[in-house]
Amino acid sequence: MLFKKKKLERQISLQKKVLDSILSYCLMKHPNEAILILKGNSKHGHVLIDGLVIPPFNYSGPTFAGFPQSFLPFDMSYVGIVHSHPTGSANPSLTDLHNFFGVVSLIVQYPYGDDDIFAWDSSGSLIKLVIL
Repeated sequence: MLFKKKKLERQISLQKKVLDSILSYCLMKHPNEAILILKGNSKHGHVLIDGLVIPPFNYSGPTFAGFPQSFLPFDMSYVGIVHSHPTGSANPSLTDLHNFFGVVSLIVQYPYGDDDIFAWDSSGSLIKLVIL
């Protein structure tokens, strides 16, 4: 085959200081869901997350979180979102998959510890997550 592509091995790298900020924000918003925008860069299947943005006009409750995307300023460094699941499950819901934003979605499950965060792609497949 002339044009056979190599399968990209996807990986998400998350800086420890960003992880700490995510966990603190989730604890602050509990028992409601928390939602944040991930900033970083993506190249050849590798995503490096090095910053966060609190979305303008975000809203949340015990089983939902969101924001109107039309109010976001244009920024090429947005790579996805992170939100919490206060119920304790880190699996993406159908609503999570239908409202996918960027190239990765991180979900933090209660009790919001270092090992309670998982990365997902738009089809709901788990992606390797590395803390730097």
